[in-house]
Amino acid sequence: MSPSTTGNKGGKQPNSINCFACGLENPFGLQLEFYDNGVDEVTCTYIVPERFNGYPGIAHGGIVAAMMDEVVIRTAMIADPNRFMMTATIELKYRRPVPTSTRLHLVGRMIRDRGRYARAAGELRLPDGTVAVEAEMMMADLPESHRLDDAVLEQLGWKVY
Repeated sequence: MSPSTTGNKGGKQPNSINCFACGLENPFGLQLEFYDNGVDEVTCTYIVPERFNGYPGIAHGGIVAAMMDEVVIRTAMIADPNRFMMTATIELKYRRPVPTSTRLHLVGRMIRDRGRYARAAGELRLPDGTVAVEAEMMMADLPESHRLDDAVLEQLGWKVY
């Protein structure tokens, strides 16, 4: 997938080492990679491995929820890759089964950012463009006690690989 690279913004977002969703060295995780357009949208292309089956050939709903949570919450990182928010609420609508071993397209879009709180939405599309899952999320900044300083970010391996 080719990211938009207009101006100084946009492109590949950072990954970490061990995060379940984006940890590139987590053998049990999803190892998702994200790109943003520099304005309001994050995308990810992913093939769910069969080890994440719910039913044979169908991704487990919890795995799909984790994928949607991550692509939507990363909209908060478009302007600042070190802006970490947490999910306050998420609503998922599963419209179609999500197949394993199939290239999927995830999109997250910022709806409203009001500083400490933000609202964003997302969708998971099948190869033919059909929307299989929709998400809407309210996000909140991490509490001050959980903020990540440069030393912690380095320990997490938080960077663009």
